[in-house]
Parts: sequence; structure tokens; C-alpha cells
Amino acid sequence: MNPATTEFVRQRFTEYYRKAILVSPSSLEQREWGFVLFNPGAAEMRMRRHIGFTDRLELFDYIKNLVPSHLYYSSAYYEKPDAPTMAEKGWCGADLIFDLDADHIVKGPYDQMLARVKTETEKLLAMLTGELGIDPKQIELVFSGGRGYHVHVKDLAFRGWGSAERREMVDYICGIGLDPAVLPSGPSSSSGWPARFREALIEYLTWLGSQSEEDAMVYLTALDGVGKEFAAGLLKRRMEMIAGLKGGGQIDPVILKDRVIKTIVHETEGEFRKRLNDRAALADEPVTTDIKRLIRMPTSLHGGSGMRVQPLEVRDLPGFDPLVDAVVFSTREVKVDSRFPLAMPMLGSTYQIQKGISTVPEAVAVFLCCRGIAEIA
Repeated sequence: MNPATTEFVRQRFTEYYRKAILVSPSSLEQREWGFVLFNPGAAEMRMRRHIGFTDRLELFDYIKNLVPSHLYYSSAYYEKPDAPTMAEKGWCGADLIFDLDADHIVKGPYDQMLARVKTETEKLLAMLTGELGIDPKQIELVFSGGRGYHVHVKDLAFRGWGSAERREMVDYICGIGLDPAVLPSGPSSSSGWPARFREALIEYLTWLGSQSEEDAMVYLTALDGVGKEFAAGLLKRRMEMIAGLKGGGQIDPVILKDRVIKTIVHETEGEFRKRLNDRAALADEPVTTDIKRLIRMPTSLHGGSGMRVQPLEVRDLPGFDPLVDAVVFSTREVKVDSRFPLAMPMLGSTYQIQKGISTVPEAVAVFLCCRGIAEIA
């Protein structure tokens, strides 16, 4: 941002923090805090951290006076959160946190990225509550203000977990290290990865049937160790296999011993593995395993978008639209100078922005400036 743009955005943030009802995390006095300031012309983003507060009023006054571009607190609890080194802080545990960021999942228009990461978040929440038995009341869901969601698990049972235990949890969520020899075990009523294995195999065999016989034979015989006889045998028994996978009880061992099936389920890539991987929830592994992570404060503003880091109830996620519900600035007209043309969806409309000077709502202007797409004209 140039100085004029920085001042425009900072004034908008100042106005927000002056009026906003802020929410602080639990055990505030045990958290470390970090702030990134507006610094026009700086070559890199620098954080002011190793800060502690004793109560909400002290924290909120600090935020309103400082007006940060980004605002973070530690997922960890410390004896001395304001100590200048990590060794001196005295780690007492940490919340279990999952970060889902569209940047790590899919590339494309902003609204499409938000839609995809929302789907991944819904899959994660279903795993946590439906499979791992975590009480939804112990989960805090937050839109990050940027391109994803943070899922905070507050259950005390996880607070003392180290990085290794958290790694096992996120590996399960992401489907890392799946053993195809173990997944088929259990009846068709099984949940979790055994159920996903069945679903993926049914979907794969259905996809195979949608191909012409010639294309299916070419595809199958290209697999390592699969000849024409084995490929033709699989195609002949395909519908029978699908029926067996959908039926009750254990998977018929004949299906699992089929040479082609054994080949496709053990591939690390390919059509079946793609379908199995699609059933994982693509959380960011380093965030979950980091027991001293700084995470954005709900109700603060994201300096890379100007949108609110929005807390929401798990039940409200399906109807949540970040481009409406996390937008805090007005529709008054502001002139911006865009570096390139784009279509920007926000506030229920799509704004066609040309390269050069355009007039847009203030909320769109803040977003474009924070993203480095435009400057104030």
C-alpha cells in the first residue's frame, strides 16, 4: 500500500475498533498476544509479540489505541505469557486447533475458494463430532477473515496433548498414512474410513462403468501387472462387486482378492486414490501440531481483507456467507485505482471492476486495498 491507501484503511479499522463489541478468549491472562501494525512502505510484515494482559478492558483499550492490521493470541496457556523468550513462558497446555485455508486446497476466484473451504470445514466438523465423539459445545468455529476457518476444540482432555498426539489426530482427519489392508474391515454399517473406503470403491467402479468398454480396457491394462484377461474379468463382475459393497456384513473377500482391485487400492495416486482422498478434510497440518501457535482473535479485523474474524455457531455454518456476514464496512462510494480488471462478489452483488479508476462501495475498496489489488484514487 502507498501511504494514502494505508491511511484510508487504518482510518476504517480505527472506526471499527472504536464501535465494535470485541470478544476475548477464555483464560485471557494466560495467553500471549501478537500485533502487526500498519507500516506503509515496509518491505516485510513485522509482529509485536510477547505481550500479556490481565483483563479484557486492558486488552480492548490497547487494541483501540494501537489499531493493529492483524491481531493474534496464543492457542497455548502460559505461566508468564509476556516473558521475552518461549523457554521462560512456562507452557501449561494448548487448545486443539484446526486451520482450513483455501490457499492450500484449491486455486480460483475468491468466492469459489470460500465455497470449497466451507465444504472441507463441514467434513472436519462431522468427523470431530460424529466419529471422534467431541461435544459440539466444546467446539468454537471461526471464519478467519481471509480464506478459511479455524476450529478451536476447548475440551480439557486435549489441552495437555503434545505435538505427536496432535499429529495422529490430524493424520486421521486428512487421511494420511491410510493402510488399504486394514480399511475394508468391518460391516457395511461401519463409519469412518472403512465406510469411506467402500464409498470410494463404489464410486470408482461406477465411474469405470461410465467409460466405453474400449476406454476402460485401455485404462485398466495400463495399471501395473493388469493384463487384458484380468481387466475384462473386472468389467464383467463390476455390477456384482458394487452390489456386494452395498450389501450388509463384511466385504466379500473375493472382491478384495481380485487382482485389479488389489492393484488400484494400493496405488498412491490414480482414480481410486483421488476419490478416497476427496473424503478427507484438508486441514493445515502444521497449525494443529504446533502447541505454541498464534491464532487470530475472533471479532478482530483481518489486515489482508478488511473482513471480520467472525465467530459462529457450528449449526449456522451451512447458511453462513463470509462475503455478506463478515463484511463490516459501508456501501458509501469510494474511488480506487485497480491494477487489473476483476469481478468482485460482496454484499450480495458482483462488482465489475476495470483496470484503472473505478467507484466501488467502501467495503469493496477496503478489501481491494488490503489485498494489494488497488490503491485509493
